[in-house]
Amino acid sequence: MSNASLDIAAAEGAAIGIWPFVAGLVLVALLIGAFWMGARIRRREPAPPRPEEQPRLPDSGPVGEVLENREPHEVPRDGERLTPHRLPAHGNAASRTSPTQTRPRWNEGSSGSFGSGGSGRH
Repeated sequence: MSNASLDIAAAEGAAIGIWPFVAGLVLVALLIGAFWMGARIRRREPAPPRPEEQPRLPDSGPVGEVLENREPHEVPRDGERLTPHRLPAHGNAASRTSPTQTRPRWNEGSSGSFGSGGSGRH
């Protein structure tokens, strides 16, 4: 190999080594730009609420939890296909308070949702 070909190979090696550096500079510029744009968007957002603007408990105290059994309204079985707009409350089936407020429990020896109705023992 002559000196001229070595000089060309050295110049190509230097050019190849520059591209990762340029790509790194572009990446850093993109990250700085994204941070700057995010800061601009954050400045346009409303400020967080002050302590006096925070929600307060009512004078009567916290609202208690209501535990009750609900039962759904029956779906009409007139033989016609029901579409969502024909259901009560536009597809959101309403419910009402159940007359019995005792929670249903599984009977001993019944299958529940796991199988054949055996005792569950092997």
